[in-house]
Amino acid sequence: MGLAYLAAVLEKYGYKVEILDAPALEIDYAKLPAELERRKPDIIGVTATTAVAPSAFKTAQIAKQVVPDALVVMGGGHITFIPEETMKAEPSIDVGVIGEGEYTLLELVETWEKGGDLSRVKGLILRGKDGSIKRTPPRPLIENLDELPFPARHLLPMERYKVFGKQETLGLIFTSRGCPYNCICCSSSLLFGKKFRARSPKNVVDEVEEFVETYKSNHVEFVDDLFIFDKKRVEAICREIKERGLDILWVCSARVDSADLELFKTLRRAGCVMIYLGVESGVQRVLNLMRKGTKVEQAVRAVRMAKEAGLQVVASFVLGVPGETWEEALETIRFAKRLDPDFAQFSLATPFPGTALYQYAKEKGLLLTEDWTKYTVLKPVMRTEELSEEQLKKLIKKAYFDFYLRPKIIWRYIRRGHTKELLVNVLGRYLWQYFKSKLGFR
Repeated sequence: MGLAYLAAVLEKYGYKVEILDAPALEIDYAKLPAELERRKPDIIGVTATTAVAPSAFKTAQIAKQVVPDALVVMGGGHITFIPEETMKAEPSIDVGVIGEGEYTLLELVETWEKGGDLSRVKGLILRGKDGSIKRTPPRPLIENLDELPFPARHLLPMERYKVFGKQETLGLIFTSRGCPYNCICCSSSLLFGKKFRARSPKNVVDEVEEFVETYKSNHVEFVDDLFIFDKKRVEAICREIKERGLDILWVCSARVDSADLELFKTLRRAGCVMIYLGVESGVQRVLNLMRKGTKVEQAVRAVRMAKEAGLQVVASFVLGVPGETWEEALETIRFAKRLDPDFAQFSLATPFPGTALYQYAKEKGLLLTEDWTKYTVLKPVMRTEELSEEQLKKLIKKAYFDFYLRPKIIWRYIRRGHTKELLVNVLGRYLWQYFKSKLGFR
């Protein structure tokens, strides 16, 4: 949705914008030149998280070859976290947008159109004609998020974005930005700052209503990192939904230390059907190593309350944090089974650029690779002093198999009609590798 926000701001100021969601439209590298040749844009923007950065680099190369006079701009998390490294890695990128991009990109476009000096635009990293790389001063964060227009969904192939296993279009909505916490695996605060900034309840539900009316779908996901950080605001959002008679089914995320039974019941009455809880570990020492700031007992309480309120629970867990032992990782897997959420998501601790974990891994020589395509959270890209690459591979497979391939879980999924999720999430990812390697677990 980041591109749709950028496009909406540019459209508001009279610029013609197109978004090409190449994966959704099945446009591969062979087809891309024709798409660019047909449009001949003045400015070409690409965005990338770390895992897809190599793909963005390839896209930038093709863009430069097909439209050599176009300004190629890159934004997103990867270039925000390691701007100089990114510019050096890919010479096809002329300009990088660092951090929040809406007003930076607008000013960049306005300046470029007038033939002005881009070095006067805040929030950029630039490549000079002599090949030198220069950063401009940072841009202040947007204080009033309500002033941003709603994302330009009309520029996206919305018919391609379906609810998993269904035909209805899924609406992704951001209601806040910023995170004040210090988890070593997370880089959110580098992108959006540590100050929590939120849209007003009316503004949020106005967008929900527009989505429902435009796309005739009642499926919404609030994709904030901290949706229920401000409980009074969330209660007000729920009231707005109810008062407008919006019959929607929605999903949100929460920290386990924000669990509140009455609030969870309020969410459920307003149409929330599922909540994503960041549990991360079943061992307090490991939570402390992660600087999570939560307690194991808070996770137990949060899952219990969510279930009591009638919400399905997705619980996330991280394995392989530096300092975690093999036995502690196994305890987290056992803890996940005892918690018994509806779905469990296991990840390997991954040192994404911008995180404290990345700095630690580089300093200690723990990185196994900087091939960004492998930074999927399911492949080991970092060893630890306690766990080898092979042990990490075993752990992630064991976690998924131990949790999902239990008779009670299989029966639960069959009863609820979730067999497709089971096949995709577990068997599709791991069964072939499992039988190939013939791993045995006790």
